Amino acid sequence: MPRLIPESPTFQTTSEELVWERLRDSLGPDDVLLANLRLTDEEKDVEADLVVLMPEVGILVLEVKGGSVHVTPDEADGHAWWIQRRGAHRRITPVDQVRTAKHALKRYVEQHPDGGLARRVGWGHGLVTPYSAFAPDFTVPELPRWALHDKDDLSALADRARDNAHALLHGQRPPTHDDVEAIADILTGRFAAPYDVNAESDDRAAEFDRLTMEQATILRVTRLLPRVEVRGGAGSGKTVLALQQAKELTRGGQGRPAQRVALLCYSIGLAEHLKRQVATWDRRHRPAFVGTFHAFGQQWRAADGDRSDSQFWEERLPAEMAELAAALPDGKKYDAVIVDEAQDFADSWWTPVLRSLRDEEEGGLFVYSDENQRIFARFGRPPVALVPLVLDHNLRNTRQIHESFGPLAPSRMYSRGGDGPVVRFVESTLDEAIGAADDEVDRLLDAGWEPRNIALLTTGHRHPIQVERTAFHDQEGYWGTYWDDDVFYGHVLGCKGLERRAVVLCLNEDGARDRARERMYVGMSRATDELVVVGDPETVRRVAGDEVARRLGVC
Repeated sequence: MPRLIPESPTFQTTSEELVWERLRDSLGPDDVLLANLRLTDEEKDVEADLVVLMPEVGILVLEVKGGSVHVTPDEADGHAWWIQRRGAHRRITPVDQVRTAKHALKRYVEQHPDGGLARRVGWGHGLVTPYSAFAPDFTVPELPRWALHDKDDLSALADRARDNAHALLHGQRPPTHDDVEAIADILTGRFAAPYDVNAESDDRAAEFDRLTMEQATILRVTRLLPRVEVRGGAGSGKTVLALQQAKELTRGGQGRPAQRVALLCYSIGLAEHLKRQVATWDRRHRPAFVGTFHAFGQQWRAADGDRSDSQFWEERLPAEMAELAAALPDGKKYDAVIVDEAQDFADSWWTPVLRSLRDEEEGGLFVYSDENQRIFARFGRPPVALVPLVLDHNLRNTRQIHESFGPLAPSRMYSRGGDGPVVRFVESTLDEAIGAADDEVDRLLDAGWEPRNIALLTTGHRHPIQVERTAFHDQEGYWGTYWDDDVFYGHVLGCKGLERRAVVLCLNEDGARDRARERMYVGMSRATDELVVVGDPETVRRVAGDEVARRLGVC
């Protein structure tokens, strides 16, 4: 039996099926029989009923015509082909059809990148009339009798097909076995189009954007509420909503005046992300300020300080900023301040934020927070009443990732992020965790992930590459590399509000440090599509609990 493509074709007529069955049962094992082959080129759409590929013989394109087929004289053309089927009598041009299909297929193969000159072999064409008979001496100029196969020829159809194909080589060579394999692949489009994890991830990202914009209707509720806290777990779209709110308040409209808006956060990485998003907007929609709390004060020439000096950050800087904000002229103050990842703000930071408002009592204050991502040793809440709104849907992470860190979330959330790969846990000792995590990055790259979609995050000491990049660029420059086309090496402390599609979370500390549970929650939730956790099983149990360990597959 020949190779059949497809193995069980569906035919529009019984005549095509009959001819296919005769060829199927009589062609050789090295031959290939293709059915219902359609092609569109720059000239027209063509269809070949059957194509037979025969190594060392030739290629034959066959047109099948059922019903009663006959030929009559014609004054204009010399003769005319007719078909009568189910009471209908109409003129046909079967030889033109099959010749057009043959030339289109031949041209397609020869122009294909994997065809080319090396695939220039002999092609023939023929007509099969399984229910009509023609005299042995029948002939018309465009179709020799040996290229016409009637109902009496069916018993020897395979042999006739070989003779037909060989006779129409027209000086071109017959195809080799390799030619036949290559041409079959070209005609059926069976070239390797490997699964692309990035493409599937792009699809999920687009769905996340759609769901988040759908969820943005929550902002309509805030139009008459000047002071609101939006609470939501990881993946709920808080940062996207904060950005959208900053845009809407800035541009005004729908009966509201345009406002002078500040969009704040704590971390340098998130601030850079916010700036890059805002830079893509119409200038009229960009907030007056976007950046970190420290940069908020620097615009008023507040002092700089050592990042390790907690007294500076929690006492001296906010006190100085409060004085500077109070002294601002009205034109330099803000109508509204939006704070993303507000759980990172200390108590003392809220005073300069409120004093920066034109109206400290009624001015807009919009806070986006997730208490379970409070991973710094400071606590603070705005000293004013806020109307709470809760986001309880995870839109960003796949269901598998969401379920893996679900027990760490502060409240029940519902997954809408779609399905993805199973979360993997890779067992490692504390000392070997970095090396094992590097191996997992290599595996992700081998699986097809683009480097720009991968991050390796540590919970303990920083990865050597992160240390190296920070020393080379300084903190600001290091965070600029987050958007480079390369694997990002970071620490969970700096990645709140940010994510990568594929994340290797390296648990390279024993979990004895304060707020280790929150760090693990942040780290696991940074992955939108694929998550690999590397570490010691006992660390997972101690930090995250037995339920998370079970979901990660920790024995």
